Amino acid sequence: MKKEEKILLAGASFWWFGEGLFGPLFAIFAGRIGGNVLDISWAWAIYLLVTGGLEVFIGRISDRIGHARLMVLGYALNAVFTFCYLFIHTPVALFAVQAGLGVALAFADPTWDALYAKFEDKKRAGFIWGLEHGTEELITGISIFIGGLIVNYFSFTALFVIMGTIQVIGTIYQAKILSVKE
Repeated sequence: MKKEEKILLAGASFWWFGEGLFGPLFAIFAGRIGGNVLDISWAWAIYLLVTGGLEVFIGRISDRIGHARLMVLGYALNAVFTFCYLFIHTPVALFAVQAGLGVALAFADPTWDALYAKFEDKKRAGFIWGLEHGTEELITGISIFIGGLIVNYFSFTALFVIMGTIQVIGTIYQAKILSVKE
């Protein structure tokens, strides 16, 4: 496996772990801030609509100006918006944070994929992409369980601080890719 692939996979693993901690607890959190089923649906829809609406645009821009900087920006924005969960007390605030997380993912996702594809070992593409997808699912599965333990024994505040911190570490690690010539 190439050095660049290892950087991308390790950095993404921090993100998957941090993000996965929240997993299905999102619905419980939304309920605690006064959200109902429709608010949860709107919050998730906003996240996906913002992400989907921007990914094509950002992907196109990244082809012109480079993928790495935009990817790291997406990771950094994701960490910032994860910490914003600490300040959410209403469904409207949740909508705003979900929109911000959608913007972050739109910067990080297509650019990460483009870099991973660029540096992949073409002779082992199935394995390299299987490693990416398998690692994501395994890490997310483990982190969902750990997130439940954190909320059960501590609080959502502790969860959001841990999530954000892990994502900052992931961003810093992922920034190593900036030293690689695109």
